[in-house]
Amino acid sequence: MLHDATRNKPMAASGAVLLRSLSVGAALCISGGMATAQEATPQVEETVVIKAKGLKDSEKAKERLKNVAGTASVVNNAEVERGRAQNAEDVLAYQAGVFAAATSGTGANKISIRGSGLNSFYQGYSLGIKYLFDGLPITGPGGTQEDFLTLTGVDYTEILNGANAFAYSALSLGGAINFVTHTGRSAPGNTISVEAGSFGYRKYQASTGGVSASGDTDYYLQYSHNERDGFQRNTPNSGEEYIFNLGHKFNDRLETRLVIRHRGEELRNGSTLTLAQLEADPRNSTSTASARRKKGTTLVTSKTTLTLDDKSKFELGFAYNDYPLDNGWIYSDQPGIWRSKDFSTSLRYLRTGDTLFGKPSDTTVSFSDTRLLDGDVTGYNQVNGVYTSERQYTKYSGSRDTVLSVSNALHLSDLFTLSSGLSLVEIGRNVRIERTTLPASPLPFPREVEYTDRSLAPRLGFLYQAAPDLQLFGNVSRSIDPPVTWQMASTGVSYVRPLKPQKANTAEIGLRGSSENHDGSVTFYRSYVSDELLSSIASPAVGTTPALIANTNGSKTIHQGIEAALTSKLWRNTSGDRLSYRQAYTLNDFYYRNDPRYGKNELPSLPRHVYQGELLLQQAGGFYSGVNVRAMSGYYVDYANTLKAPTAVIWGAKFGYEEPGKKWKAYLDFRNIGDKHYAAAANTVDNARGLDSPNFYPGDGFSVYSGVTYRF
Repeated sequence: MLHDATRNKPMAASGAVLLRSLSVGAALCISGGMATAQEATPQVEETVVIKAKGLKDSEKAKERLKNVAGTASVVNNAEVERGRAQNAEDVLAYQAGVFAAATSGTGANKISIRGSGLNSFYQGYSLGIKYLFDGLPITGPGGTQEDFLTLTGVDYTEILNGANAFAYSALSLGGAINFVTHTGRSAPGNTISVEAGSFGYRKYQASTGGVSASGDTDYYLQYSHNERDGFQRNTPNSGEEYIFNLGHKFNDRLETRLVIRHRGEELRNGSTLTLAQLEADPRNSTSTASARRKKGTTLVTSKTTLTLDDKSKFELGFAYNDYPLDNGWIYSDQPGIWRSKDFSTSLRYLRTGDTLFGKPSDTTVSFSDTRLLDGDVTGYNQVNGVYTSERQYTKYSGSRDTVLSVSNALHLSDLFTLSSGLSLVEIGRNVRIERTTLPASPLPFPREVEYTDRSLAPRLGFLYQAAPDLQLFGNVSRSIDPPVTWQMASTGVSYVRPLKPQKANTAEIGLRGSSENHDGSVTFYRSYVSDELLSSIASPAVGTTPALIANTNGSKTIHQGIEAALTSKLWRNTSGDRLSYRQAYTLNDFYYRNDPRYGKNELPSLPRHVYQGELLLQQAGGFYSGVNVRAMSGYYVDYANTLKAPTAVIWGAKFGYEEPGKKWKAYLDFRNIGDKHYAAAANTVDNARGLDSPNFYPGDGFSVYSGVTYRF
């Protein structure tokens, strides 16, 4: 047992320091991978302990997340890079409660946590989760475009399921995913890497980082280029990304960091297939394929931290996100040009070491505001690649999401912490069709909707250290998911649908434990959802005319499930060779409560059962080999529950070498060894009437990838 010398409180240890337990409401406020004053012990104590252990930033993050009263995890990207690490499916694998699937292996990913945005159309956007870089949001009133979900230049990734992301002002049902960028301290020196593989996959990266002679300034620069011909025919994609990261410490109390990311890309997504087509020829792609082009997305973030005294800290952050989108510039006779510019402000005041009712108490006050400075979409008619006339112009500027939160962690005893939090959420939506050539709709919807919705989102939780290596936790919370602007109107119809925010009350309970050979957690949760934001295809794509998507607030639904993860050390010899097995299981049980049309039908679009496992042998000399599996149960693709995606079991294997001095490494990654024909993801329709229809995205067939990285 370790002890807090100041308060004489026991702390658990299992290979690394386990900080005194706090719940998410007041325990976690991470800024670019740096610890905050809101953690369990005063910052000066924590610094001494962590330095003594020599933990990396990702390991420190894992220790902090042990203070979260719910499901939360950290992915060290260096571990992912033992194989192909191209998209979110690669990085978010083996994470309990998370479903991530790349559609035909491109950057278009379907990502869902606890059923968030479960049937969103993900060729360009991800819904229901708040995404951040270094603690600052890239998610705005228009949602999250996917071009930065390549995980380029990322040191580690934090996944906080549901309300466990409270400290990031993330109040979505799905929670938050925070990507922490490499700095000159985490990735010093020069690195080059080359990857290649099946279906024309190529990726080249070069980076340099370092720290000034004084130790006050660090820098990190990276360039990345990726290409892929595509699994489906005629579905190439390519992209280039630049990263600049500069940090400076003025003195012991004041430090700041500036990060600039810029990416351009072109993606041509394969068309959806019928089950018959999927089985016969999954590489088939019809004329209804879609495409998007990003001429240049730019994200600029700045965060400054001022330590006021030993007990308090102030953080000020800004983020500017400019993400234009040229959607359907080929294939479609109705393309659209989207323009979006967000500006975010983040303020946090963190205070620790106070007393409340005679008990140790830590408090945080935070403010987050993300507003759409300039946002619109212009739909055109197109003939032979030439824009002939404007169809519709829709404006979104002025929409915003604002959150003011107060949270507290009250340490009632050495082993028990009670957390509480309250957020005031203000959602502003301003959606207006300013010009249109489309015929008037018979539906009773206006051409303009402007509203402000104010809600309270409370949270109450506990964390109990039942044994040195066993924690029990639980919480109840409220989530708020506002509709993104384009769900209300874009270019397909001549009206604005006045969608309401989705709200849910969630309870979760679970435990996490560790021992010399095992480290795992299991969580049970249940969410009562009102006005769930659902979407389906109102009319399918025909020729070059895109599908018409209908977005609605559904009737009351239930989201419940199990999130379980376990990593086990199976064997180790005296030479340091070791065999380990990691696995994750997710139960997705989502259904209507009593819908007048669908009764208690299951909600479509996500597998009910998902299991992932990897057996890995690592030799002390640096060689490693492993075998992995991903199993998904079948699931409905329509609300009427008449058509299912088939079950799938996908096997893989990888081999590699990491020089003990980490100067160079190489890998060989085999995917879908059995060449299984399966659906990686699917569209959602109202009622398929049991008939096979083109709603399935094929997963990659058998493929091989290899890569070499050299550091100097």
